[in-house]
Amino acid sequence: LALRQTNDQKTKCLLMKWFVSVLFRRNLGKSGLRVSCLGLGKLMAENLMALAYENGVNLFDTAEVYASGRAEITLGNIIKKKGWRRSSFVITTKIYWGGQAETERGLSRKHIIEGLRGSLSRLQLDYVDLVFANRNDVNSPMEEIVRAMTFVINQGMAMYWGTSRWSAMEIMEAYSVARQFNLIPPVCEQAEYHYFQRDKVEVQLPELYHKIGVGAMTWSPLACGLITGKYSDGVPECSRAAMKGYQWLKERVNSEEGRRQLAKIKELHLLADRLGCTAAQLAIAWCLRSEGVSSVLLGVSNTDQLLENLGILSQMTPQTITEIDALLGNKPHSKKETRA
Repeated sequence: LALRQTNDQKTKCLLMKWFVSVLFRRNLGKSGLRVSCLGLGKLMAENLMALAYENGVNLFDTAEVYASGRAEITLGNIIKKKGWRRSSFVITTKIYWGGQAETERGLSRKHIIEGLRGSLSRLQLDYVDLVFANRNDVNSPMEEIVRAMTFVINQGMAMYWGTSRWSAMEIMEAYSVARQFNLIPPVCEQAEYHYFQRDKVEVQLPELYHKIGVGAMTWSPLACGLITGKYSDGVPECSRAAMKGYQWLKERVNSEEGRRQLAKIKELHLLADRLGCTAAQLAIAWCLRSEGVSSVLLGVSNTDQLLENLGILSQMTPQTITEIDALLGNKPHSKKETRA
């Protein structure tokens, strides 16, 4: 409202900076790290990173496994070229799949330390802000994992560590080990979250957020493009589901469950039209309304998609949330609700 009522460019600039710093930033779990509520993930192009950064996005997520390390190299080259202050952005990477050799995979102390050193070399950075254990490793003792993560933090190679695709029980075990041996616990879990994948983020993670301060960084808010409606009339030739390696997505789209989801997506598109936003904006705003979600990672391929996603609803009204829950019919119930 204030932006609409003023014509002074300096005032508008100050108001926008306030909006970005106050409304667009959230603490990562209960840590002191402030991250933008939207981040960029997967493979990034220079024009997309620059546009995101200029619009208040400070979080960029990658992994040693993306494009066999080339994603980290690209990200590092972009950062170096832009010359941004290192303190003005947050870089996260994930460790688990580093190479073909047995010692280049998993969460052994050896691979966590060597893998992160490799990531830093490709990124051309002295440290990452957050290093994720990219799934749990049943072959590595939890104490070894937590001690290795504590080591890389104490060595200045990372500021924080988190988990990705871990169960609530595994995260709780890591926290207990950290407290038992005076080590550093994880601050964040990276998890898939969208209309059709809800239980973990809505039931399990809020409990961990309140008990031990672990926040959620979520990915795939559009369910691999399903929610955009691009698959409503089949699988387009240029879509992800038609690409090599995505046969699982094509099968999902063509399954009976997929057809039911597509029918619900059509109704969600009508709701988005009524609210004056796009289906993608509604889906992302819906993800951000969940308790404990610190940031939602976007996977965009062009500037139009990025600008659309950045224009999310500032808030979700209780009425809209109730309407979406009724439409989806899959709201998970907490343990307390189940007992009642």
